[in-house]
Amino acid sequence: MGDDAPLQEDLRRGLEGEPRVRADARDEPARLTAEIAARVRHEINNPLTGLIGQAQLLLRDESLSDTARRRVEVIELLAKRIRDAVAELRVVRNPPGGVGVSEAGPRAAGETGRAEDPPRH
Repeated sequence: MGDDAPLQEDLRRGLEGEPRVRADARDEPARLTAEIAARVRHEINNPLTGLIGQAQLLLRDESLSDTARRRVEVIELLAKRIRDAVAELRVVRNPPGGVGVSEAGPRAAGETGRAEDPPRH
């Protein structure tokens, strides 16, 4: 047989390139998941901020009956629970070297924050 050098070179290039292609393919679902998580946080947090704010304004109203006040307090409490649950989605990240917004901070490590903290997205 003849010189194997060109065949060996093609084989070497193919093997070296293959892991990169596979890594890119593996990163795609992670990138899409991170984008979806960011979108969900944004779409929930925007109206949730208004909801919490309106509940807090109602609670300042001295003419509110005790029954109505308790109901508004429950609304505020439940809205803050939603906010804290959504904050946990901050741990979803783009793969290393991926394109997109990277967020840092204590919540990135899994800390959800206190109920008094404003929603962050």
